Amino acid sequence: MDTGIIGPVTVMKAFTSQFGSQSASVHGLLVSSILIPAAVSSFFAGRLADILGRPKGIAIGALIFGLGAALEAAAMNIAMFVIGRCLEGIGEGLYLGTLVVYICEISPPSQRGPLATAPQLLTTLGLVTGFFICYGTTNINSSLAWRVPFVILSSLAILFSFASLFWLVPSPRWLTLSGRPSEAAAIWDILGVSHAEREKIENQQDNGAMILETRGQTEIIGQLDSNAPVQVGGGKKRQSFFDVFSADVRTRTGLAAFMMAMQQLSGIDGVLYYAPLLFEQAGLTSSEAAFLASGVSAIIIFCATIPALFWADKWGRRHSTIYGGIGISSVMFLIGGLYAANAVHKSSGIGRWVVIISIYIFALIFCMSWAVGFKVYAAEIQPQRTRASATSLAHGSNWIANFMVALTTPILLSRSSFGAYFLFGGCSIITVIVCSLFMPETKGKSLDEIEEAFRKTTSHAHVTSIFTRHRPHTMHTS
Repeated sequence: MDTGIIGPVTVMKAFTSQFGSQSASVHGLLVSSILIPAAVSSFFAGRLADILGRPKGIAIGALIFGLGAALEAAAMNIAMFVIGRCLEGIGEGLYLGTLVVYICEISPPSQRGPLATAPQLLTTLGLVTGFFICYGTTNINSSLAWRVPFVILSSLAILFSFASLFWLVPSPRWLTLSGRPSEAAAIWDILGVSHAEREKIENQQDNGAMILETRGQTEIIGQLDSNAPVQVGGGKKRQSFFDVFSADVRTRTGLAAFMMAMQQLSGIDGVLYYAPLLFEQAGLTSSEAAFLASGVSAIIIFCATIPALFWADKWGRRHSTIYGGIGISSVMFLIGGLYAANAVHKSSGIGRWVVIISIYIFALIFCMSWAVGFKVYAAEIQPQRTRASATSLAHGSNWIANFMVALTTPILLSRSSFGAYFLFGGCSIITVIVCSLFMPETKGKSLDEIEEAFRKTTSHAHVTSIFTRHRPHTMHTS
C-alpha cells in the first residue's frame, strides 16, 4: 500500500503547495528514503526471528512500520516526513523477509508454492488500495489529501502487528530447532498438516549433516535441512549469520541475493512508484487521468497475480524466471526504442498508446513470473540453519537495488526519455542468462531434494562412490 501511495502523494498539489516543488533528485530521495533503512534492518531480521520466533519478529516490524506511517501523516516539514519513511523502512525490513520464511516453514512441500505466494496477492491488493485512495483524496482542498492515505496505512500496519502477535502460531520448525519437539507436533496438528507430509518433513530433519574428514579436520559440507544443531567432536556447532557463506550454501546465498536484486533492477518499482509520472511522460497531461491510469495498472497487477497464485507450482520457478525475463526485457526495449525513435509524441498518437499498453503488459508479465517465484525461491533453497539469515540477506540486496531504482528513475526520466527503459531491459536479460546457467528447478521438491539439486547444478565435485542412504557420500571437491 505504501508503494501505491508514495508516488501519487509526492505529485499531489496539496503536497507540493505545503512542501514546495522538488527537483528530480529530491523527489527520488523522498520516495527511496524508506529503502536503505529497510536494507539495513533486514540484515538483522533473521537473527531477531531466530531468537524471538517468527510471529514476534513480524509483529515488531509491523508495529515500527505503523509508527513510521503515523509520523508521515503528521509531518509538518520535509525532514519529519523523511524520518517517518526511514522508520517505516526499519519496520518493513524486519517483517517482510521473516514473513516469507515463516510461510515456507509452516507449509508442506506440496503446497509451499501457492501458500508462499499468497502474500504477493495481498501486496497487489495493497497497490490497488493505495492508488485509488490517492485518486479519491487528491481533490481535497487541504493537507488531508495526502495525510489521509498515511493515516489509513498506519492503522492497517498496527492492526497487522497485533494480529501477528496474538493470532499466528509459532513455526514448528523453529520450535524443533529450539528443542521443543512436543510443542512442534501440536502446532502441526493445529495447522492441519497430514501425517504423511509431516513424516516427510521430519525425515528431512533427521537426515543430519554429512561430514567429510579432510586433512585431520572435520568439515561440514552439507546439512539436509536439519533443524538440530550439528554435533562435531561431542560439541554443538553454534549458529551464526556467517553460516550463509559456508561452503555448502554460499552458492545458494549468492544466487538468492543476485535474483532478489535483479528483481528490482527489472524496473518494476520504478513503474509502481512513478506510474503517474510515466503516464504523464507518455502523453496523459491531466494529473487525474495519470492517477486513473496508475490505478488501472494496479488492478491489472492484482488480477494477474490470482492465476499466478494457483499455478505457481505448475509453472515451476526456473521456467517462469527465464520466460518471464525474456518477456520483461522485450517490453522494456520496445518502450525504449519508441522513445529513442521519437515516435511517442507524434501527432498520430499511436506511439503514445503503445507505450501505455506496454507498461500494462510489463506489469502483467512481471506479476505472473518474477513477482511470484523469486521470494519463495530465495527462502526454499536454503537449509533450515541458514534460511532466516540468508533470506534476510537476499531481501537486503533487494532493498538496496530498490533504493537505486527509486532514486535514479526520476533523474533518468528527466534527462533521457529512453535511457531507463534500456537499462532495465538490459538487467533483465543478464538475469535470464545467469538463471539459465545456475538456477535448478525446485518445483514440488522437498527441502533436502532441493539441496541435492544444487549440488548437481553448482558444484564441481566429482562423486567417486555412492553408498546407501544411511551412509555419507564421499566426494572429491576441486
